[in-house]
Amino acid sequence: MQPAHVWIRSESRGTERRAAVVPADVPLLLDAGFEVTVEESLQRVFADEEYAAAGAAVVGEGTWTDAPHDAYVLGIKELPAEPASLRHQHIYFAHAFKGQGDARHTLERFRRGRGRLLDLEYLTDQDGRRVAAFGYWAGYVGAALGLLHLTHSLAAPLAPVTKHELDAELEQAGKAGADQVLALVTGARGRSGRGAQRALMTAGVPITRWDRQETRDLHKQALLGHDLLVNCVVTQTPTTPFVERADLDHERRLRVLADVTCDLTGPHNMLPVNTETTTWQDPVRRLHSGSPSAGIAPLDVIAIDNLPSLLPREASEGFSADLTPHLLALGAEGGPSGPWRAAARAFDQAIGELEAAERP
Repeated sequence: MQPAHVWIRSESRGTERRAAVVPADVPLLLDAGFEVTVEESLQRVFADEEYAAAGAAVVGEGTWTDAPHDAYVLGIKELPAEPASLRHQHIYFAHAFKGQGDARHTLERFRRGRGRLLDLEYLTDQDGRRVAAFGYWAGYVGAALGLLHLTHSLAAPLAPVTKHELDAELEQAGKAGADQVLALVTGARGRSGRGAQRALMTAGVPITRWDRQETRDLHKQALLGHDLLVNCVVTQTPTTPFVERADLDHERRLRVLADVTCDLTGPHNMLPVNTETTTWQDPVRRLHSGSPSAGIAPLDVIAIDNLPSLLPREASEGFSADLTPHLLALGAEGGPSGPWRAAARAFDQAIGELEAAERP
């Protein structure tokens, strides 16, 4: 074992309260000889004192820019806009390898500073499955918000809650008639799909479950015959979109899109009817006003790209339990383990594609 230095940075996004490693898992890294540094954060759901008590070194917010060159800088969401050059090895969800809106700029920052990005989305096993993900809780929260909106019990602006509190809201929604809602979960067998189903079951909602076969042979009218669509599908291959602009003026029952995947700027957005995220402040946006005389319901979308942060403690604890064993593998004899090599290959390929696109 070659111990490494893990530097847990504060999050620049004001609504991000999760942590990639929770205080209870810090001793696992320390016992293996790792150095663990945690930046101060007033918004993180776990207090700085909890990390200090676990043995981590606590430093000022945003000081990762001065971290030792060999430190792995670990976070959840996007980096702040500065510095323009990134020299460290960063671990976070960058969403920069599939042509998303800010992908080029992000990759250029790493290329300029000769740093590296180990994107958590590409930390995968030999079968290509992600080894650490927030998907279950993203699905859970996304389905819950969609259902609460349908039953007129979604209060804005949103604020973080515990699972116990959210379950109580779902149960109340069930008593208020949510059992009459027809809900469809796409990608039902994945992490997000399973989480979405659990939230809907808590409210007693009947669920239609679609996975690869059903979405491959898409029955558009059956899809439009539900009140709520919880989209948990992300794809890297051309696929028939679920809801397009042309579908809005057709007879339909569909009233709410809960887009858990939020692949809005990617080339294979399954809900191209929407291309913008919604926020904690304004979680719902109207896409179509509807026409009751023509059997067309109004259509709203919820597309929040950090859903698990609304259940920050539970989401962080689950993710940390998945990720910490792999952080330990950063110090494996012979170099980082297979999942980290997979993430490194994805970065190298993205940089290669960027450079190829610049050639005359």
